[in-house]
Amino acid sequence: MTALLDYAMETARTLPPEKQDEIARMMLAYAGDGEDAIHLTPDEVADLFDARSEMERGEFATAAEVEAVLSRYRR
Repeated sequence: MTALLDYAMETARTLPPEKQDEIARMMLAYAGDGEDAIHLTPDEVADLFDARSEMERGEFATAAEVEAVLSRYRR
């Protein structure tokens, strides 16, 4: 184990159990040995398929539309 991974594990041990489990799921998914780190609802899966279809049709937001959304969150 590398020093960085060892440090990360020591740090994770100080977290609440639910956070430790979240980290463990992500590590196992990254290593290819475990369940998916992110679980999508059927509605979220449908939204992703809709978005892919829009991309394939070339339906993208204009620069002005993107700027209108981003301007709401800028400080």
